[in-house]
Amino acid sequence: MLDFLGGAYLWIKSLHIIAVISWMAGLLYLPRLFVYHAAAEPGSQQSETFKVMERRLLRAIMNPAMVAVFILGILLAGTPAVVDWSSGWIWVKLAAVAGMSYLHHVYVRWFKDFADDKNTRPQRVYRMWNEAPALLMVIIVFMVVAKPF
Repeated sequence: MLDFLGGAYLWIKSLHIIAVISWMAGLLYLPRLFVYHAAAEPGSQQSETFKVMERRLLRAIMNPAMVAVFILGILLAGTPAVVDWSSGWIWVKLAAVAGMSYLHHVYVRWFKDFADDKNTRPQRVYRMWNEAPALLMVIIVFMVVAKPF
């Protein structure tokens, strides 16, 4: 298995990056849809259109991409000589990934609220939370590329 991981490293890494980009696109776009959905009258044609857009984004892009990120990330972490587990950067990166996973699940709860016409949050809440994935992404990229500690 370790021989396979070493030989397939660049392919696994490439697929991991593609999955991360796809997941990030959803994490950045879904709360933006929530901003507009919060302004729509529940039950209106506009609200129903947002429900379809949110469902497709979540189920067709975000969920599969998140699963791929985790599977491919575990394969990368298990590849010999890729991660020095005594370094601090990997732990900060994993904490930021855990934060992104938490955000994903928060967004799922909000998606369900909108799907049931039970949203109680104003647009500004979604505008604010729209920035969180970008901040986590910056932390992750700096940890993986610069490995500052």
